[in-house]
Amino acid sequence: MPRTLLERPDAVRALAGVFRRRGFESSSLSVIQQEAGIGRGSLYHFFPEGKTDMARAVLDQVGDWFEDEVFAPLRSATDAAEAVSAMTKAVADYFVSRENVCLFAAMTLGEEKETFAGEVKAYFVDWVDALAALLQRGGLNAGDAHENALDAVAMIQGGLILTRAYGDESTFLGVMERVERRLLAQLS
Repeated sequence: MPRTLLERPDAVRALAGVFRRRGFESSSLSVIQQEAGIGRGSLYHFFPEGKTDMARAVLDQVGDWFEDEVFAPLRSATDAAEAVSAMTKAVADYFVSRENVCLFAAMTLGEEKETFAGEVKAYFVDWVDALAALLQRGGLNAGDAHENALDAVAMIQGGLILTRAYGDESTFLGVMERVERRLLAQLS
């Protein structure tokens, strides 16, 4: 039976879980209702433009979390090594607690790719740019900082895929340890 939601953020959190498990294309309105426990009326009240509106709200919520907990701290940090360690911890904790799924990456897989292309690109550009700027403040030249930042984000995303394929969370945690170690080695 659908539950009554009092706030839109409650609906967004429930929808995020459905999109993590099912992806965008496999999340029909009936699946969303059943798995999120949200009635059709509530869904259309909070998301009048349907499933695309729901997915955008989820991406906005995830993007806001990353902005507050990862990107902004990278941009404002004065100690590059400390910021790298804080980033890898925050990112590892985030993805482990959310089924090892990056919703932004998941939105690049199917027909929805073009629908969310702007949001997906902005998320990854923000992450790479914030990390590259930190690495530059830590002493790397612009080119090396950008390459290392791009490689780190790529390793994290690849680690998420392998973790799901292997069904072993320790895979992702190991990747995160190596990302941290490699970035810190560049700063020494």
